[in-house]
Amino acid sequence: MENQQPKFGFTEFAETWNGRLAMLGFVIGIATEYLTGQGILSQIGLM
Repeated sequence: MENQQPKFGFTEFAETWNGRLAMLGFVIGIATEYLTGQGILSQIGLM
């Protein structure tokens, strides 16, 4: 049986997925602002 690294905590696996999801969220946020013409704070009713 192979030794596998844990998939939780500050591991390379977790940090890779964290970065990918952060980039995806950033692109979705920019696209939403572009398509609606409103910033994120306006969309959620804070401004």
